[in-house]
Amino acid sequence: MEYVYGPVPSRRLGQSLGIDTIPLKTCNWNCVYCQLGRTVPLTNQRKEYVPQDQVIREVEQALPDHLPGSIDWITFVGSGEPTLHSGIGWMIRKVKTVTDLPVAVITNGSLFYLPEVRESLSLADAVLPSFDAGTPELYRTLNRPHPEITFERFRQGLIDFREAYGGKLWVEVMLVRGLNDTESALKAIAKGLRPIQPDEVHLAQPTRPAVETWVQPPTQEGLIRAQAILGDVATLLHPAVGAFDLGSYDSLSEAVIGVITRHPMREDQLLSTLEKWSPGQISQTLEELRESGRAQIIERYGVKFWSGSPSKYPEKEQSERTAPKKKKADPPG
Repeated sequence: MEYVYGPVPSRRLGQSLGIDTIPLKTCNWNCVYCQLGRTVPLTNQRKEYVPQDQVIREVEQALPDHLPGSIDWITFVGSGEPTLHSGIGWMIRKVKTVTDLPVAVITNGSLFYLPEVRESLSLADAVLPSFDAGTPELYRTLNRPHPEITFERFRQGLIDFREAYGGKLWVEVMLVRGLNDTESALKAIAKGLRPIQPDEVHLAQPTRPAVETWVQPPTQEGLIRAQAILGDVATLLHPAVGAFDLGSYDSLSEAVIGVITRHPMREDQLLSTLEKWSPGQISQTLEELRESGRAQIIERYGVKFWSGSPSKYPEKEQSERTAPKKKKADPPG
């Protein structure tokens, strides 16, 4: 299948059957922590990036192949920003006519300033946008948005969506050491979240290969500080536990590419996922994929990750030129 994959383990949604409606990497943000590499170029154009009829046909084909209880959610999560697909609302409605499983949308929330986008997500059972910064300056530093998506436009869009939306609104805050895990940054995020009134706030940290080499997860002190400042509704997300279902792939090479293009994986995790194949076959296939240029190894945090070759990760020297200037830490207390 080209657009439907999994189910894959999700930190928030259990076993999730994914729907990818956006070509890699079509996005209007260029987040410093993105696991899929840099966005080149940024785009804020909405259109039918992939054929929506084909997406629904693949959903109808995939569902009967899985036992009852093996899928917890149907999730729209693109190799970029899924709401850039102009037909996402139509696809959500169609999915809900073929299954009783709940539907989620993982989005950066940047297009909620458009009434048609807010309306298109109204039937989703859960919407999971991002809110990583409480000030325009930090928003530009962390998320590096398209010029049309100002901080005020982004934040007001989330507020307007909450006012009309009756489903679960789960906001994710991706914590990056030294940027938004300081006391002042977290207080600004807390202030920004109040009028949005999310049902839950999910605190995440980079566990996959961040595009910029200088990005680091917060310290334990930073995590404790975030939970304290963002209140009782904040939950710390832990790495997803579960199996990647690769049954829809006919060959080992396509199984590997299908997973790592959307979910870059630690080498040990990838080998564990492929355990049904023989060690010799796995070793040969990975070497062939790397030599052919279809796959690449990225090192972050002293760990090797496998990713699809289309993802663009800068060299260390190039990345460090994008690092923000260090500021003095917040005073104690």
